[in-house]
Amino acid sequence: MKEECLICKAPLEYLVKDELMECAICHKKENSKTRCINGHYVCNECHTKGMDRIISLCLEEKSKDPVEIIEKMMAQPFCHMHGPEHHVMVGAALLTAYKNAGGEIDLHPALVEMMNRGKSVPGGACGFWGACGAGISAGMFVSIISKSTPLAQEPWGLSNLMTSKALGAIGEVGGPRCCKRDSFLSILSAIDFVKEHFGIEMERPEIICTHSSQNNQCIGKRCPFSLVNHK
Repeated sequence: MKEECLICKAPLEYLVKDELMECAICHKKENSKTRCINGHYVCNECHTKGMDRIISLCLEEKSKDPVEIIEKMMAQPFCHMHGPEHHVMVGAALLTAYKNAGGEIDLHPALVEMMNRGKSVPGGACGFWGACGAGISAGMFVSIISKSTPLAQEPWGLSNLMTSKALGAIGEVGGPRCCKRDSFLSILSAIDFVKEHFGIEMERPEIICTHSSQNNQCIGKRCPFSLVNHK
């Protein structure tokens, strides 16, 4: 087994309904559907400890390639194979690449807003909500750059359309979840969407996954980023 439980490395299990659990790290008690088979629960806050580093990483970044940017985040200690950190990372990488490609945004407050919004999407949303947090993060990115609100017209539509494009790409590949695959699919969808609707062209690389050895649920050649599909 590769990384699963952050405490004992045992496989995770997902429950049908919420149960009151105590975080094995900070001892906070809250309802959740997720724990390891040995009973360990780690809350989202402890799972993503150190994620605030995302803002400083992005402010130092010069790349127009959001995949390159998110890969640097994925190499940081706060990022695990799977987890709610990806719900912030996708949008943050897109905001940074968008700014570096000529997008007119004030990056620091945009990143702070992305952090606040992305952290509100819990782990497991992909399975329990029917909406992967990586795809939602791409929609948040468009919402931020377009200054959307619930009362907006075109920005409101564009934000929801962006989320639907990302979730469509994720859903077409199918499960089980892979936070890396879903992040890449969301970013590629956003690159194309922003070029079409905002006239800003971020760099769009070919992606070959280097994370599969850490994923117990890797779907192999069914993944569009599998090395097998690029030989």
